[in-house]
Amino acid sequence: MGSRPPAYAIQARSFHDVSQIGSDEAPGGDFNVLFIGAGNVVFGTTEGPWNHSLRFERKLGDRLKVVAVVDPDITRAKKAIEAKSNTSAKVSYEQTKVFRTVEEFATAMLSKDTPRIILVGVPPAFRGSTLPGHNLEQQVLKHLPGIPMFVEKPVATGPVSRTLVVSQEIGKAGTLCGVGYMLRYLQAVQKMKRIIKEHDLRVMATITRYAAAYESISVDHWWDKSRSCGPIIEQATHVADLSRYFAGEVDLKTVRAQTLDWDEEPGFLSEIPINESKIKEDNRIPRVTASTWKYQSGAVGSLIHLAVLQGTDYSCEFEVYADGYLFKLVNPYVKPTLYIRRPGNDIEEVYTFADDDPFYTEVSNFVDVIESGDKRKESNIFSTYADACKTYEFTWAIREAGERSRAKRKARALWESELDESSR
Repeated sequence: MGSRPPAYAIQARSFHDVSQIGSDEAPGGDFNVLFIGAGNVVFGTTEGPWNHSLRFERKLGDRLKVVAVVDPDITRAKKAIEAKSNTSAKVSYEQTKVFRTVEEFATAMLSKDTPRIILVGVPPAFRGSTLPGHNLEQQVLKHLPGIPMFVEKPVATGPVSRTLVVSQEIGKAGTLCGVGYMLRYLQAVQKMKRIIKEHDLRVMATITRYAAAYESISVDHWWDKSRSCGPIIEQATHVADLSRYFAGEVDLKTVRAQTLDWDEEPGFLSEIPINESKIKEDNRIPRVTASTWKYQSGAVGSLIHLAVLQGTDYSCEFEVYADGYLFKLVNPYVKPTLYIRRPGNDIEEVYTFADDDPFYTEVSNFVDVIESGDKRKESNIFSTYADACKTYEFTWAIREAGERSRAKRKARALWESELDESSR
């Protein structure tokens, strides 16, 4: 990812967490895990750092036993398991079975195969809803009740109302469920949280900028709002979530947004890697979304998402302001750097964080909570399903506010055109 702020700091401090190096294998016997999904989230991709299987392998070592992979594409699942047989983690996959559905696995499951964690790594279109075929969490609750789930984000792509029903069912069942908002687990983010707590600071404002390198996004569905829900819900969800994490709940009635769209002159993109003409005009994504809102605390927030950069590197910055303080997190996905300005000093301190892998930390924390059996440690799961639903609802509010603004602009342009015609 991209740009750095000016080098104002007089000192750069690097934090090296040795627990993040190599295996952190916990003591104990076999630890059964069920993977739902045999795609990029679970087994990795060349386009990003998502690969939860590697994090489980690193955390549990030979204790990890992947009892099954559930995926309707049996061939893909078997290939993923076969690839693991050529790695140092092969012992974890020697007895792994493949099933098309959760129900098939549950029917065949023996007591020795009962998972201790279910990793839900399928695309959000297949979960977070009450509709058949899109209700994976409900299937887990029905066929594998009581087993903790770890679910990727965003929690869904369907209506918020259905997702809230799923959240209520998970809560009623008492099922432990974490969601993969991994930026909360960054050492830089946790340092910011500690300072705010230690000094009893009141957040006054958050400012977020997320600029995507659109040229490298070659999957058709990302460009189609009817499939991915658009870049705010699908991509900017991480920084929207950080905004809530630091400043609290958003007053959704105050959310406002403006968009720069594909059919406006500045919205022309010269290097789109897909054929956008195949997407219905109303489903094409905005090039820029700029949003503001009030938090319930009275603080204010803003977020701008831009699909404007070419090449491969993104540019992302997140700022938090409090009385006398500025916290600026730069490049959180690749090389997190934290800039802090404190009262009485105009010079920003600079902190870097060596070998920080928030994907590993979220998995490690989740395993530790389950191993401990201590309810008090559930606070180490920084994003619950219920909390993630609030971020989902927030990102929908931004998208819908942008669409309302676009509709008003188009209606006004049509009215002005008709008025001009009638005056001739």
